[in-house]
Amino acid sequence: MMALGHAAVDFYQGAVPALVPFLVAERGYGYTAASGVVLAATLLSSVVQPLFGALTDRWTMPWLIPVSSLCAGVGIALSGLGGSYALTWLAVALAGIGVAAYHPESARLARAAGRGSHVAMGWYSLGGTLGFALAPVVVGPVLTAGGLGATPWLVVPAVAGVLGTASAVRVLARRTAAGQAAAARSAAPDNWPVFLRLSAIVVCRSVVFVGLSAFIGLYAQERVGGGPATGSAALFTLFAGGAAGTVAGGRLAVRWGRVRTVRIAYAASVPAVAGVVLVPGPALLALAALAAAVLYVPFSLHVTLGQDFLPSRVGTASGVTLGLAVSVGGVVSPGIGALGETVGLGWALAPLIGLCALAWWLARGLPEPAAPEGYGASTGSARGTTSSV
Repeated sequence: MMALGHAAVDFYQGAVPALVPFLVAERGYGYTAASGVVLAATLLSSVVQPLFGALTDRWTMPWLIPVSSLCAGVGIALSGLGGSYALTWLAVALAGIGVAAYHPESARLARAAGRGSHVAMGWYSLGGTLGFALAPVVVGPVLTAGGLGATPWLVVPAVAGVLGTASAVRVLARRTAAGQAAAARSAAPDNWPVFLRLSAIVVCRSVVFVGLSAFIGLYAQERVGGGPATGSAALFTLFAGGAAGTVAGGRLAVRWGRVRTVRIAYAASVPAVAGVVLVPGPALLALAALAAAVLYVPFSLHVTLGQDFLPSRVGTASGVTLGLAVSVGGVVSPGIGALGETVGLGWALAPLIGLCALAWWLARGLPEPAAPEGYGASTGSARGTTSSV
């Protein structure tokens, strides 16, 4: 149920870029105005999400999950109705705030639901991945049929998510409140230097994956040919690979340990992303799936590692790791596009290979944290602590 709710909320992250072509077509927005709408969601969300994390560290706020879900849905529902750019921007900003408010408390409850299982957190993260990927599939036909005036229909996933997760949230809130005091007493000290290293890794991954997802369609058309159909196929393989990697990450962590899994994934991302950038022809599609898979293997592990590095600030850790995962890449992507217009997409995407290598190097300095009390059954944390991969 928590994965379902995660899918419903992250649907609205994917809905924002899917709205852009319709805003351009119906209202004549230029590239700058369209980019401003996207930044209203991504940048504002990245700033606000850690603040909500800090609030959930002080108070248990399960009510924030349905309220934030509805804010995200209502914001997108209103985005097509306001005639002015300012109203559209504010509506999308409301959606971004809703997405930001949802994740810290939701990630805390999801971990309680899975009792610390990396596999369970992988399924929770998969929900968000699928929600993001499904947004263009839903938004496109709805707005093609009804134009921007049909955006109120897009509130349906939010309502479904709230109704579907209400009972689970109530149960998990009681469980979390009962164990919160005991967990705080037994928690290890916060390790801020290691958490900041992990945050730098998350930044590298965000820029790489969001950069690929923003431009893989155009780049595939250049390298493979075939027009828009090739671009759509490249995006599909990228998202499919990401979904597979999300599920695999939790299972590999049980087998190898989280840190070792993260190191191996980023080591594998270097040749995989290099292949996407450098290899011409249809092989690019398979390499895109491989690159997405290895970049998504660490996705849910970042969240649980952050929570264990800051055991007394689980909400803050969740807000930072989940917030940076999307927002930083969204902020940097316009720079990649501008560089691509100057020197070509191949040269603009080449630095992503170096960021993969940097993420691997940073991961080599991560220790494997001890599992919190009550969460040790399925973490596999004893393994992988000595690996030098």
